[in-house]
Amino acid sequence: MNIELFINFSLIFILFAAFIYFERSKMGTKEIGLIATLGAIAGVFRIPFGAIPNVQPTTFIVAVSGNVFGPFVGFLVGNVAAFVSNIFLGHGPWTIWQMFAWGLVGMISGFIRKKIKLEYFSIICFLYGFMFDWIMNLWHIIGFIRPINIKTITLAYLSGLVFDVLHSSSNFIFSVLFYDEMYKILKRFKNRLEVTYIKEVGGDV
Repeated sequence: MNIELFINFSLIFILFAAFIYFERSKMGTKEIGLIATLGAIAGVFRIPFGAIPNVQPTTFIVAVSGNVFGPFVGFLVGNVAAFVSNIFLGHGPWTIWQMFAWGLVGMISGFIRKKIKLEYFSIICFLYGFMFDWIMNLWHIIGFIRPINIKTITLAYLSGLVFDVLHSSSNFIFSVLFYDEMYKILKRFKNRLEVTYIKEVGGDV
């Protein structure tokens, strides 16, 4: 099995395992609806920016979602965002890579576990732009570049540097403009979910 197939199957396995875990988890309909809604919002908001290379709010929305709701929800929101947006922008072998990359954004943000200073979150989102694009560059390299060596890898990453900067810069701008407000909205919704769950569990007491 060549390296491309091995990595593709590995990513499919990771995504499949995450959804199996999700299926067997104790999440209720509200949590499922939350993941679907946030993923759809993140995906749909990518579409209007399709004409502008690598500029979109999807990475930012996935990051905030993970920051508020935790790494597992963040990972799934990133998966859904990629899948939903590609319904309109086009599915292909890149979809599983985008699902993994955006899932990773949500998962890492989930480990932060609390609201952080705006400047710190903005810098983290800036770095996410490079992380996401470098993962996608890897897909391009193993799928299309021959021979694969230090020179061709370096040239591949350098050729995408402008787009990496555009993605990272747009993440930074979206974070500066919307992080505080979006965090408050999602945190308020999370608190309502928790209160509702407590009431349902303790309703017969």
